[in-house]
Amino acid sequence: MMNGNGMALQIKGAGLGYNGRAIVHDVDLEIRSGDILCLLGQNGAGKTTLFRTMLGFIKPVYGTISVDGRDMSRLSPKEVAGFVSYVPQSYAMPFSYKVSDVVLFGRTAHLGMFAAPGRKDRSIAMECLEILEMAHLAERSFNELSGGQRQMVVIARALAQEARFMILDEPASNLDYGNQVRVIRKIRELAGRSIGILMATHHPDHAFMTDSRVAVLSNGRLCHNGPPDEMLTSETLKHVYGVDVQVFDMPEDCGGTRKLCAPVMGWQR
Repeated sequence: MMNGNGMALQIKGAGLGYNGRAIVHDVDLEIRSGDILCLLGQNGAGKTTLFRTMLGFIKPVYGTISVDGRDMSRLSPKEVAGFVSYVPQSYAMPFSYKVSDVVLFGRTAHLGMFAAPGRKDRSIAMECLEILEMAHLAERSFNELSGGQRQMVVIARALAQEARFMILDEPASNLDYGNQVRVIRKIRELAGRSIGILMATHHPDHAFMTDSRVAVLSNGRLCHNGPPDEMLTSETLKHVYGVDVQVFDMPEDCGGTRKLCAPVMGWQR
């Protein structure tokens, strides 16, 4: 499964907000097929507003947002769903659906109003489960899965949508350390399939793990848009989160190094 071909999702000179009032100003942002962009910022900084705008739920107060050169404000919800999918922080099912059916919901954007999923849709859903290594759980109840398994299934559902871009809202925030690593690895694999990814996180290390670009939302502005080694400095992280953070190089078994972040606790023995 391969999505996109040099396609771009762009916001140009945009103010984002509600009822004609911008709370995030002068946003310039571009995500291309195969990109990963990690978005950092405190709660309340405007990440949800940015996501809702990029998903077509709200229009920019000013400026433009486009995908594949097309103004998103002129696209129908179904057309937007063909370009952009979404993975929430958590996902609960009111009924005990099978895992395969949850992933099949991602095919809704490709069906007519009264159409039922066909053989092709079920084949794509199963392929997505295989990509996320969840095919062995296809007949299990979604509500019986662990948190990490659920998150993989929800990512598979977004993948089944066959959108060119995927927005993930803190996809590893409620997971244990092992499942965080597994989710981040899969996100890197999805980018390798030419899917453009925007991922919000409160963990700067995730940006280093994905080797992605970084954008920071702070004081109503989108700033520090660039490579993580340049953007995620101790000074930037203190400005964003209000705490001292040390950024250092850690040797890896392959002979290279990778940057890590650690808060400065200030303990005295």
